[in-house]
Amino acid sequence: MKAGDTLLLAPGNYGVTAGGADTGNVPGLPIFNLNGTAAAPITITGPATGPMPVLLGRSTHNTVRFSNASHVVVRRLEIDGRDLGGAGVAVQGPCNNITIEDCHFHGFGDDQQTVAISTTGQPTWGWVVRRNLIVGAGTGMYFGNSNGDSPFVGGLVEYNVVRDTIGYCMQVKHQTAWGTVPAGMPTGKTTTVIRHNVFAKSGNSSTGDLARPNLLVGDSPPTGAGSGNDFAIYGNFFHENPTEALFQGEGHIAFYANLMVTGGTALRVQTHNGAVRNVRIFHNTVVAGGSGVLVSGGAAGTTQRVFGNAVFAAGTAVSVTSNGGSASDNVVDVRANAPGYLGSPLSAMPSLSLYPKAAMLRNSALDMSSVTSYPDWNRDFNGTVYDTAFRGGYSGEGTNPGWTLAIAQKPSV
Repeated sequence: MKAGDTLLLAPGNYGVTAGGADTGNVPGLPIFNLNGTAAAPITITGPATGPMPVLLGRSTHNTVRFSNASHVVVRRLEIDGRDLGGAGVAVQGPCNNITIEDCHFHGFGDDQQTVAISTTGQPTWGWVVRRNLIVGAGTGMYFGNSNGDSPFVGGLVEYNVVRDTIGYCMQVKHQTAWGTVPAGMPTGKTTTVIRHNVFAKSGNSSTGDLARPNLLVGDSPPTGAGSGNDFAIYGNFFHENPTEALFQGEGHIAFYANLMVTGGTALRVQTHNGAVRNVRIFHNTVVAGGSGVLVSGGAAGTTQRVFGNAVFAAGTAVSVTSNGGSASDNVVDVRANAPGYLGSPLSAMPSLSLYPKAAMLRNSALDMSSVTSYPDWNRDFNGTVYDTAFRGGYSGEGTNPGWTLAIAQKPSV
């Protein structure tokens, strides 16, 4: 295939004979040395409507495999790992500008280390992961590597539903100082955007020492190229985690316009493998049976600001103990009082509503000049232009004009 080509796969099962036995061919979808362009990507897709092609996993191989590929789109495929231990998507060589969208991943729950989408072991940049459904995986998405040697740079992860995972719904690992930089990888500041996703854990999630947050992001390189890279995490719905926080992060983070509901702790910013750097946590709504927002650490010369949030927690609502930290202009109360402020915050879905009641979360307007560099900084969870007199993830009160919360794909905003 060459730049601009499209491969349309017919519905059916790939990797097995008509009788259901594994074929003798190399399994899965190897995408090696295929390079499109930004204007003319290579596209591999199922039909726009109707049943998807089903790629069946093996124990011997990861299913969709990338190596030395760029500007490739993989769209509308059902990827079934059959709980045999292989990853759904994995890389074997440097890859950039890869798009995985509108796919359905399942059958990756045989072990917590089995991953639906992984970039472990290789530098990757410009990836787009969009509108996928990932169900019951050991780990939903794993970008980078545990030793920090696999940079994941300038990614966009949006409108996915990742539910019922054993470990992380999504993790972006910390990065050590970069060594050799592949040709074309950005060395200036980039932002990885994580927006409008649903990250939901359930009763099959690990507890004890194996418990993991729904979403974890790690530090940027401590020095040199990439050290200024950051995360913009906004418009996401985080729902439940049996024993861990919904979100944990370090590095440079902006976390805003998110909704968080859990029987445990909602958000922790703390040192993990790197350092806590410049952090902005604003305009989020949190309902937690444990603590709400906890920020500690703080590298020298950095600041951490928590403002404009609505936090209702049975434990500590907001605690900022970092060296450069502050908390201001938040509405805080105990979880039991949340129904006095929000529509129906203690109900199960589809009755769950975090939309403000009239006159309960309106206060004085806030100065937002410190966050205007972040994408959609002035939009609420529904995508509405934010009136900064409100606190929390919504700009409005009374009847919610937007999406009814569900463990389903969020409509485009």
